[in-house]
Amino acid sequence: MDFGDKKAEKIVLVVNEKGLHLKPAQNIVNVASKFQSHILLGRDGQMVDAKSTLGLLALGAPKGTRLRIEAFGEDAAEAINALAGLFERAFGETGEES
Repeated sequence: MDFGDKKAEKIVLVVNEKGLHLKPAQNIVNVASKFQSHILLGRDGQMVDAKSTLGLLALGAPKGTRLRIEAFGEDAAEAINALAGLFERAFGETGEES
């Protein structure tokens, strides 16, 4: 696959209390799927497709985990910014949710 020569990447921190569980993973997939770019997310050399809920859950990323987001394609920078925003807002979760 040819994604062009546009690439963007960013390191994000998992700040929500429960880490990267099902709901945040689904949020990532929903946002990532809006972009044409090929988007990867991972840590420790394990990169997964950011458009795959199961792949994201397999990362096992608790609170405090640093993750790398990489995007390749014409809208790579926009994709990175949108996904980083989810992490910065803790996926809209608060410490009081069950």
